[in-house]
Amino acid sequence: MSKHGRALVAMSGGIDSTVAAVMLHEEGWEVIGVTMKTWDYATSGGSKKETGCCSLDSINDARQVAVKLGFHHFIVDIREEFGDYVIDNFVDEYMAGRTPNPCVLCNTHIKWNSLLRRADMLDCEFIATGHYGLINELEGRKYITRAKDRQKDQSYVLWGLSQDCLNRTRMPLGPFTKPEVRQMAAERGWDELSKKAESYEICFVPDNDYRGFLRRRIDGLDEQVAGGVFVDSQGKLLGKHEGYPFYTVGQRKGLGIALGEPMFVTEIRPDTNTVVLGREDDLVRNSMMVGKVNMMKYKELPPEGLEVVTKVRYRDGGTLSTLRPVGNDIEVSFHANVKGIAPGQSAVFFDGDDVVGGGIIYGSSR
Repeated sequence: MSKHGRALVAMSGGIDSTVAAVMLHEEGWEVIGVTMKTWDYATSGGSKKETGCCSLDSINDARQVAVKLGFHHFIVDIREEFGDYVIDNFVDEYMAGRTPNPCVLCNTHIKWNSLLRRADMLDCEFIATGHYGLINELEGRKYITRAKDRQKDQSYVLWGLSQDCLNRTRMPLGPFTKPEVRQMAAERGWDELSKKAESYEICFVPDNDYRGFLRRRIDGLDEQVAGGVFVDSQGKLLGKHEGYPFYTVGQRKGLGIALGEPMFVTEIRPDTNTVVLGREDDLVRNSMMVGKVNMMKYKELPPEGLEVVTKVRYRDGGTLSTLRPVGNDIEVSFHANVKGIAPGQSAVFFDGDDVVGGGIIYGSSR
């Protein structure tokens, strides 16, 4: 009989989720492990060997941990719902000239909801993951706070979690650094696991070639987007390109055109199959609109606005800005210029270390 109750732990077979499961097991919880099969590499057409959280090796690693510690482990096949939502959105966003962030969508709309449904079926009090983040509470609202390990902190990709999800989630690794987690694994006899390499690729693009993935997903894509052109900000023709979906705002390398100086993608116009190029300074923006907003620490923004630090990409250090509500959207006014804001990416708002909320970037302006 467990000391506390039941906990459902998402186990990818990696060191982080394994240590999270071990910690709860040692605390006296009745742990039930679940590994989600989100993608089948055999259908991706990629050339790289199957690796990562959906591979057979990773599933077996998760199961071996459960067997050794004596708790139940299940495999949940969510490929259909994952593909219908995450992958279709990924393709649709590139075809709309935007740059998607599939990990955010997967966390927000697929993994957490799937875990909570299984938790209810198995009478588990909460779900736990190996994410690096902390969960705090203010006036009855739960919100994410940056993890102790700033290099591993995953608060940027967790902005979309609802209050229902946060109320039933634990993240045991938030107070620890990655070296401390590796040490915990080694001390418990998981020496091989403690040295396991990490993957930073999109799980369904195992070779990191999103262009090839789009070509495999859309029959005749090359013919469909053939004849596109590069222009400058004044509309002057600079040359031809392979097709607008194969470029992202801020891109410099791999343009396939030499203009005598470094040039960057500053805008993508899908309606005319046009990619606008400019100098690095042409990427500078001082405001943007953000939609599909999820407020976390506060229920809503004050009408007069709120000063926060806004991150426009995962490795972005953040920029001081003011948020103002515009209907259901948010206008972000930066206090300093920001480069390379890409429509489709996530904007996440921080109050110190706390996540105020986030949303999807619609567009930006000078």
